[in-house]
Amino acid sequence: MPLMTRSFALSIALALGGLTSTPGQAQTTEVVASGLQNPWGVAFIGEGRMLVTERPGRMRVVGPDGRLGQPLAGVPAVDAGGQGGLLDVITDRDFHRNRTLYFCFSEAAASGGNSTAMASARLSDDATRLVDVKVIFSQAPKVSSRLHFGCRIAQAGDGSLFLTLGDRYSRMNDAQTLDNHHGKVVRVRATGGAHPDNPFVGRLGALPEIWSFGHRNLQGATLGPDGRLWTSEHGPQGGDEINRPEAGKNHGWPVITFGENYGGGSIGEGITSKAGLEQPLHQWTPSIAPSGLAFIRSERYGKAWQGSLLAGSLKFRYLSRLVIEGDRVVREEKLLPNLNQRVRDVREGPDGFIYLLTDDRNGQLLRLLPGR
Repeated sequence: MPLMTRSFALSIALALGGLTSTPGQAQTTEVVASGLQNPWGVAFIGEGRMLVTERPGRMRVVGPDGRLGQPLAGVPAVDAGGQGGLLDVITDRDFHRNRTLYFCFSEAAASGGNSTAMASARLSDDATRLVDVKVIFSQAPKVSSRLHFGCRIAQAGDGSLFLTLGDRYSRMNDAQTLDNHHGKVVRVRATGGAHPDNPFVGRLGALPEIWSFGHRNLQGATLGPDGRLWTSEHGPQGGDEINRPEAGKNHGWPVITFGENYGGGSIGEGITSKAGLEQPLHQWTPSIAPSGLAFIRSERYGKAWQGSLLAGSLKFRYLSRLVIEGDRVVREEKLLPNLNQRVRDVREGPDGFIYLLTDDRNGQLLRLLPGR
């Protein structure tokens, strides 16, 4: 059931665009919608409406008043269980014209096993169903695992799509080889197929969709103000990372890591750096389990916050604000320390406000309010 907490005065301020943040003051949230079962991704479809995915396999429209629509028809079957299910969703940059969206999910194989897949679809004019659904990418090979699907999508300026892919946990060494999609970022055309400018196109033994490799379980992805890709990924026990994957770069997992095996003990060579392997721009030890990633572009929260990178924490249940200078993370501020909810997704809406999804059986869609 939706839960609305706005006062009349706050509603007027939001409508008039009169709320901005005062630096250094506490942030709060308001509940836009609740009653979502383990929501994973949120996208904006105009007129104050949003699409939200629920991990068990449902996609819903959230109205401007916070009311939840019925599950959309046309969503393909997902292999829900463990960390798998219906995961991220984004709208095409020309959604207002073509009503196209992209979503990723755990896809089962008839012969057993599963992997991450990405599909395109068109939202019907009455916003009740998906039509023209087409799987445009499937991670290979499929394996029997309920873990490490990755599954964040970001659309590049040319319309192509970046998709983050986990190492599937039991196949972590695959992250260092190019004959599979485990522990990779891939880049594909919106209609399917490898982008022709990908770094390994034409290389014998390498899959052409691969953009970067040596990743573990990436659950955050966004484009920076300059259009370059930024990601966040889970380390094992320590060593969660912020990265800026570039074409052909090797990010080191599991050869190098700031984390360790669960219960203790080194991973790989037990080192944190090695020639030819990329260092993270920022790392968290202990792990915060980052999920969701967004840059603040608007002035809603004050000019001092513009250009900050926000990352949700599943483990410690707060929102991290990272101050960026060039290619460096120079400072972290922990926001909403008393939220007490797992932050699964972080997005900036067309209204300039930041929206959060909380991962729970009674999950919520929240709006971050400017401090006062």
